[in-house]
Amino acid sequence: MFLQIKDITKKFDKQTALNNINADIEKGEFVCILGPSGCGKTTLLRIIAGLEAPTSGQIFIDGKDATSLPPSKRNYGIVFQSYALFPNMTVMGNIMFGLREKKGLTKAMMQEKAIESLSMVDLLDHKDKFPRQLSGGMQQRTALARAIALSPAFLLLDEPLSALDAKVRIKLRTEIRAIQKELKITAVMVTHDQEEALTMADRIIVMNNSFVEQIGTPREIYDNPATPFAAKFIGAMNFFPGSGETCAIRPENVVITDRNEPYDIIARIKHVEFKGPLTRIHGVTPNRTEVHLDIPSETADRMALHEDATMFLQTPGKHVIKYLENAAV
Repeated sequence: MFLQIKDITKKFDKQTALNNINADIEKGEFVCILGPSGCGKTTLLRIIAGLEAPTSGQIFIDGKDATSLPPSKRNYGIVFQSYALFPNMTVMGNIMFGLREKKGLTKAMMQEKAIESLSMVDLLDHKDKFPRQLSGGMQQRTALARAIALSPAFLLLDEPLSALDAKVRIKLRTEIRAIQKELKITAVMVTHDQEEALTMADRIIVMNNSFVEQIGTPREIYDNPATPFAAKFIGAMNFFPGSGETCAIRPENVVITDRNEPYDIIARIKHVEFKGPLTRIHGVTPNRTEVHLDIPSETADRMALHEDATMFLQTPGKHVIKYLENAAV
């Protein structure tokens, strides 16, 4: 086990930011800490980095207790949301600045490492530009190059893509994942974006209100969310309260059928939302429970679905997840 988070609790005055967090991260793994604002995910990353001390618990790095080690002794690279570049230095200067802090490197070795890392993020042709001359995506790639140039044992990423526009974000998350795989470096990334976590992570730590809700692969968490919160936070989910339990099913697994066929639910269409290849139908049942389903847009067009029409829906048992009635939805 490369990185162990053991019984970590963090309190600020009377507020508990982290409540007995446990997680194990393998060498070479890409792990996303996913959750809403204020759930404790950034505090956890800062404790891993040594930028914050836990109230109790331990951090182990490569089998050694690192809880009391300062950041400089933990051998990681870090990339922040805000890029944190020196505006008065060129791209090359920003990379070299970090390398100069590392002992035992000659100037030639530093330049070689800087060029190698800039080539990896496709910025070598921009090495003499200043940050103000770069786009947001290029600035973030510079920050990434600075982090990997130091050949760290692991990489920490704190919402690195949230300040970028959608197209750049999609491109950069693919690039970050490819670089992480090429370097075989352990990476821990904080995000509130479920799509980022699903597309980038080997495993996801889902957090809510200072607790870990679930740890698993993207597929495990999507197909078998352990709690209603995990079900809601990753993807969309329908919830139907019943006697002693709540049933949940993903919108893509709800089947629209004819009234002459067996059906489980009747619903009135409230809104039809075109989403490119899929159309999401929003409906409401007679007992005012909302229901959402995703069907191919071609099918939606053929069925001529419209507001106030009645739907007859099947909820195949193999796709239904059941939670105890008192589980918070």
